[in-house]
Amino acid sequence: MPSSKASAPILEGEPTAWAQALWEQLHPDRWPLSAEELPPGTVLVGGAVRDGLIGRLQKRPDLDLMVPGKAIELTGNLARTLGGTCVVLDTKRDMARLVLKGWTIDIAAQEGSNLEEDLWRRDFRLNAIALTLEAIPRLVDPTGGLNDLQQKKLVAIREQNLLDDPLRLLRGLRLMAELQLTPEAKTWSLIHCHHKLLPQAAPERIQAELQRLVNAHWADEVLPLLLSTGLLNSWQNSIEGINRKPPSHKAAKALNTAEQALALPLARLTYLVSDEGLIQLRFSRKQRQRCQLLRHWQNRNDGISFESLSEIDRLQLHLDLEKDLPALILQLPQASQLQWLERWRDPDDPLFHPYPPVDGYFLQKSLNLPMGRTLGDLLRHLCQERAFGRLHNQEQVLNEAIHWWKQNKPCCD
Repeated sequence: MPSSKASAPILEGEPTAWAQALWEQLHPDRWPLSAEELPPGTVLVGGAVRDGLIGRLQKRPDLDLMVPGKAIELTGNLARTLGGTCVVLDTKRDMARLVLKGWTIDIAAQEGSNLEEDLWRRDFRLNAIALTLEAIPRLVDPTGGLNDLQQKKLVAIREQNLLDDPLRLLRGLRLMAELQLTPEAKTWSLIHCHHKLLPQAAPERIQAELQRLVNAHWADEVLPLLLSTGLLNSWQNSIEGINRKPPSHKAAKALNTAEQALALPLARLTYLVSDEGLIQLRFSRKQRQRCQLLRHWQNRNDGISFESLSEIDRLQLHLDLEKDLPALILQLPQASQLQWLERWRDPDDPLFHPYPPVDGYFLQKSLNLPMGRTLGDLLRHLCQERAFGRLHNQEQVLNEAIHWWKQNKPCCD
């Protein structure tokens, strides 16, 4: 995500000053290592260069450094010297990650005989721009990426580059969603043509791209395009789910900024990827559970804001989705959205934030009840009574607990 205080795009200034302006905006004096600790010929590439040029640089950007060779060895030495951690990313391509003082610095060996040859092997032209770390920094742009940034175009460098790493096909859509880019016709045709190759990429890498895409500012415009490419065919949600309109900022206009940031990424991911797809792409157990519960209740939508649900089911809805309820609220009519949000924003609302009015230890001590499944059922019953406004004080809670226990206590008692 861009910094909350984005600066003016460097590309709007004088071209002869772009490199120095970018260098100053990167604040190398704040990096956890100095340029002097890197070998001659090291350059900065990737997102930090691109985002800095268009005014989207984060306060602590991830740095991608390209060195002439022996990247893994260098990263290990830096980790030992500076007290960081070295993570080997790709032995074959000689890539490693230095985690140091809260920074993430990826270091890769140059591919090819020189810098320009390496840049020609990258995915898209706007990602093939390098900044030298010389005393007087220079921008190296052999493919025309600077022009693409100015024109907000996505242009693949070569077809073979996409085939060499099919993840780049999905990355193109992610960049479109993050930077509001328009794909060049040939590039768009290549993405469509080779979409079946994406499963060759590691599932963790696909997952990471999807996570960024569903969080992107212009995801609304890109989601239909993503589905049209067929890139997600191996993991896509069923046709029944896709028949719903994709989650959008327009549908979420009743939500505030923080609520949208919570609801839209989850709703988009649930919309795009099936439960089985989430497993195959190795999403975390927590993320899978969030999507599965949201999908379950989306499919239970009765068209009248869940008014046909029984008390038991309505309580379960709020127990399952308490923190993620805004993602379900997106599916409701506007009037119902406002009503549900008003209640969800109230932390004391007994239905929208359900919990038992007492805990099991209190019931055991007060009523001399044994531990066990029946005690859990009693707590659930009291939670339901509280949620629907039938318990208002501790005396009522205890009376209801005694009454329920007499009717439902285990036979062995």
